[in-house]
Amino acid sequence: MDVSALDEASLAGSAVNIGEIMQAIAEHKGCGTSGGSGKASCGSQAGQGELPTEIWEKVKNHPCYSEEAHHHYARMHVAVAPACNIQCNYCNRKYDCANESRPGVVSEKLTPEQAVKKVLAVASTIPQMTVLGIAGPGDPLANPKKTFMTFELVARAAPDIKLCLSTNGLMLPDHVDTIARFKIDHVTITINMVDPEIGAKIYPWIFYNHKRYTGLEAAKILNDRQLQGLEMLTERGILCKINSVMIPGINDQHLVEVNKAVKSRGAFLHNIMPLISAPEHGTVFGLNGQRGPTAQELKALQDVCKGAMNMMRHCRQCRADAVGLLGEDRSAEFTTEKVMAMDVKYDLEMRKAYQAKVEEKRVAKVAAEQEELAKLASEMSGIKLLVAVATKGSGLINEHFGHAKEFQVYELSTTGAKLVGHRRVDQYCRGGYGEEESLATIIRAINDCHAVFVAKIGGCPKSNLLKAGIEPVDQYAHEFIEKSAIAWFKSYLERVQTGEIQYVDRGEAAIRQSALISAA
Repeated sequence: MDVSALDEASLAGSAVNIGEIMQAIAEHKGCGTSGGSGKASCGSQAGQGELPTEIWEKVKNHPCYSEEAHHHYARMHVAVAPACNIQCNYCNRKYDCANESRPGVVSEKLTPEQAVKKVLAVASTIPQMTVLGIAGPGDPLANPKKTFMTFELVARAAPDIKLCLSTNGLMLPDHVDTIARFKIDHVTITINMVDPEIGAKIYPWIFYNHKRYTGLEAAKILNDRQLQGLEMLTERGILCKINSVMIPGINDQHLVEVNKAVKSRGAFLHNIMPLISAPEHGTVFGLNGQRGPTAQELKALQDVCKGAMNMMRHCRQCRADAVGLLGEDRSAEFTTEKVMAMDVKYDLEMRKAYQAKVEEKRVAKVAAEQEELAKLASEMSGIKLLVAVATKGSGLINEHFGHAKEFQVYELSTTGAKLVGHRRVDQYCRGGYGEEESLATIIRAINDCHAVFVAKIGGCPKSNLLKAGIEPVDQYAHEFIEKSAIAWFKSYLERVQTGEIQYVDRGEAAIRQSALISAA
């Protein structure tokens, strides 16, 4: 099947079903790619690209499944699934910190009835919230009654919201038909291995069919069930994202094989995430000193895998009760006590009108990028470099350096600007004053970047960044990220060509492991 030839008319025909489309896309390098570059579209720009209309409608405003959409659309998770049926050496669900963004972490658990009230409250307050996910704090399919009751209640009350669940996959084959019946079009499966020898180093035990399994036997059962569930979902046309935790020395090289295995079974997207292993989390890996990857190690592995299928690089490893845009958490605004006191009026037409305005801005952003990219077309250079961006969303450079809790990282080359990750940092300005200790951690986090784009920056951090070899760039405040980054890169190349500056490789950068320190 020629993926690029699929259009709305052919999708309407009975001869083509969505499962066949998903398999064709899998054979066509995961999400649909252009030429032999291995670069997959996945609706990563505002336009549909090569994606069939049926799939584009599912991803165009899903912040996890579309890189470009995550600048504009929000998601929320509801914590209705406390029980889990496996133990991972990187997980400790008992640990919670209000400043911590990490899977499995929640501040309060909800009943399905509380969850639907919260969804309506969030959707009315944040009209660009388009996705409800259930991701824990345990495993949704180890809590099937609560999980599916929540989805049923939400689907009745807010039919425009996309439904999404994230699972370890152990019980997935038993619930695929129910997932399809409830029109849950997006499922994330965490798959860290396809070799039980490696799996035994990650999973101490699983609980399956009323029995506890350990070691190789546990890992083999888990992996067999994960891959079976993936195949069953893609056969039904359900979009699957695979999450994999990169654990140096255990599965880092092996994840290339995982990538091949999930691609061949029709996975839509692969998200390779860094291990979070701070000792204070109380996990096995945290306590035994297992390190996480550096930013360079993570990017190198993602780059190796991107030739096979599209890679998700904008994941924030969200809490199981996260609310808001990726990279922000507004869950404190929607505690159970606050939500139950709200008089919520769900206005579907208001939400549609707001999202239509979002789409206008989104199209303008992409048009501005293409216009600037055309000016770069005549440049001949093999230079690639990274830049950090302080942003509050909407694809704009709209955050003050001192207020940033994360920086998005873009790779610049003559082909344009490509998001390759993000770096969480401690907030520099607290109580009106800059914290020198925080500044040092920020510089370590973006040490591999040649420049940092900000809406505003004070003299002290600007001086320290320059000493570290990182150029502070504030002349593009409140402008589109990609357009500005490309314009700056063109100027950078001109400065290199005239000898004003010399291109040098940057050093390693650190991925944050512990809780954030933010302003009171």
